[in-house]
Amino acid sequence: MEQNILDCVIVGSGPSGFTAAIYAARADLKPELYTGLEPGGQLTTTTEVDNFPGYPAGITGPEMMMDLQKQAERFDTKVHYEMITKAEFSKENGGVHKLYAGNKEILAKTVIISTGATAKYLGLADEKKYAGGGVSACATCDGFFYRGKDVVVVGAGDTAAEEATYLAKLTRKVTMLVRKDVFRASKAMIHRVENTPNIEVKFNHELIGIEGENSLVERAMIINNQTQETSAVDVEGIFIAIGHKPNTDIFAGQIDLDENGYILTEKGSTRTNLPGVFAAGDVQDHIYRQAITAAGSGCMAAMDAEKYLAELH
Repeated sequence: MEQNILDCVIVGSGPSGFTAAIYAARADLKPELYTGLEPGGQLTTTTEVDNFPGYPAGITGPEMMMDLQKQAERFDTKVHYEMITKAEFSKENGGVHKLYAGNKEILAKTVIISTGATAKYLGLADEKKYAGGGVSACATCDGFFYRGKDVVVVGAGDTAAEEATYLAKLTRKVTMLVRKDVFRASKAMIHRVENTPNIEVKFNHELIGIEGENSLVERAMIINNQTQETSAVDVEGIFIAIGHKPNTDIFAGQIDLDENGYILTEKGSTRTNLPGVFAAGDVQDHIYRQAITAAGSGCMAAMDAEKYLAELH
């Protein structure tokens, strides 16, 4: 029995994956989408989404992902609740790419990778307990809810400095916890932090616990790792800003990645170094990392895939 070779397979199910599916399906590519372990991606861990155009009253992350999925399925996208565990990409123009979901082999002429990135956390049990109740890994997503309140930002790099200066505009006070006695951030970002009066930086401090009633953050428990002295800071929000890890492990060694594991795409396109393989969303974007930019690049990936297939015929 000859195996069916699909025109388009989409790996991942966040805003970029579902938008790619909507565009690919409307272009009659009959896409099949594999959701991975977290259907809907990072947005399903966000309660309120207020900055996605077209939702004047806001919407929850999970509801928005269901809307996107329904729209993709309306145009006959086939959604598989399975995880792609291995990929064997062809280097030939017009070659067939092989993907595996467990023992199942999937053949495709084009593959759109939209596996996203996962926010890194410290690994404290309290982080999970208070997720959605004051613990966040995205200031631009959730900062608005802490207007006029006190928050903590954990981290020492550009991400942490950027989140702290962004939050400083909205909140009353930002306390930054930096594990070492220096920042890892760029000089420009350090100057911005130092010139923001309502940011207090605590060097040699780490977050060791979170306290609060009804799974809502009320206090950050911190330790001075030089003196071992512990203390509590009254805050309502804790932002973990220690970076993201792109979900690219299974593609390493085949696709060109940057030093942090993000997929490198051609400037102004979603093309990777392999013909017929495209990347969209946070898996190739470590700068903006928003639902709307992910959706936009999903649209681009589907159009790039359609053009690639048209040129083969």
